[in-house]
Parts: sequence; C-alpha cells; structure tokens
Amino acid sequence: MAKYAPDHRHLTPRCFHRRTRLKIGLLGGSFNPAHDGHLHITAAARRQLDLDEVWWLVSPQNPLKSHADMAPLDVRLSGARQIAAKYPFLRVMAPEAALPHNYTYNTVLHLKKTLPAARLVWIMGADNLAQLSQWYRYRALIRLLPIAVVNRPRYALSAIRAGQRLFKRRYRTGALRAQLRGDAAHRSGWCFIAGPTHAASATAIRQAAVANRP
Repeated sequence: MAKYAPDHRHLTPRCFHRRTRLKIGLLGGSFNPAHDGHLHITAAARRQLDLDEVWWLVSPQNPLKSHADMAPLDVRLSGARQIAAKYPFLRVMAPEAALPHNYTYNTVLHLKKTLPAARLVWIMGADNLAQLSQWYRYRALIRLLPIAVVNRPRYALSAIRAGQRLFKRRYRTGALRAQLRGDAAHRSGWCFIAGPTHAASATAIRQAAVANRP
C-alpha cells in the first residue's frame, strides 16, 4: 500500500480542546478496509444534514468483531486517509487509541467533553442500527447525541423497526438539519436517510482479496 502523505486535517491534537460550533458527523468503525460504501454513507449524511465536517473514527478493535482478520490500526488509518484525501471536509482519526476502552459510548462522551460547543451527530448504516442493542451502554449512548441512519441494501425495514423500538423521538431529515443549526443540537433522537444504497462491504472486499491471491 502506498504511504499516505501527511495531512494536517488528520492530526488529532488540532481537532480537540476547542470551542468550535461546527456541525460534525461521526462515522465510527473498523474500516477494515475503508471503501466506497463508507464514502456513500458519508456523502448522504453530509448532504441531507448540511454538515460542515465528517470524522471517520477508526477503532483499534471493535469489541463485537474478531481479531482474526483485523488489519493493524496504522494500515487501516492509512487506507482510510488515502480515500479521504480528495475530500477537504473529511477527517480520519483514531481517538480510541488514547482511551482506555474501545466503546462508542466512551468515545462520544470524550468528544462531547472536549468539544462542548460542537453540533455532533452519530452516523451509521442501517445494518448497524439493526444490532445497536448489542453495543455497550447503548441506551446511554442514544441519549448523548442524535443519530442519523443511512439506508443500506436489505436493511431498511429491520432498521426502521429497531429505531421504533429503541428511540423515543424520530426526526425527519429536515428537522434534524434545523436542530443541528440551532441551540437544541444536543437533543437525542434519530432520523432515517433513505435514497440510493451502496452494496460495498469490507467483508466482501477481504474475501475477494483472499480468493484472488496466487
């Protein structure tokens, strides 16, 4: 893999301990590897919610996934940064590498404390919402910030059912977009972003890579 040229956007110290009021979408995951599906989700959320930036939060190790075929963190960061290079609004970082736990709840709590004025929204694919109840302290997590769920092939119905079960408040995308601009940006709830889907998956990419090895 080609070495990624340094880019100040991705230097974590510049992103923390500031009182920015930017509207920031947070997309967490293993990015094992990063792919066009991540870009699709990012673009859909940014467009529908009028976000200033989107941060890809690369996890050192997802607690719900196996260590067996997980590439090293630096390799996954490098790959994600190569894809992000063309998009000035997109940052790639791994804040969990400096935290004691790899749980989304702890990561979001940390970001809210260090960026108290930012308008944060968590972004996820519909496939992840369907299994959100397996996440550590998921009920506390959904009270911390609004969540935007982007449609994924074959997961729309299960995601909507999960959202109805887990959340007290569902927003239309326009309502959440307006909320992120105003003083009620931290109010919890969720919205479903419909539209065209993207079928790319990291699992399929890894399996294809194994199958094509000589």
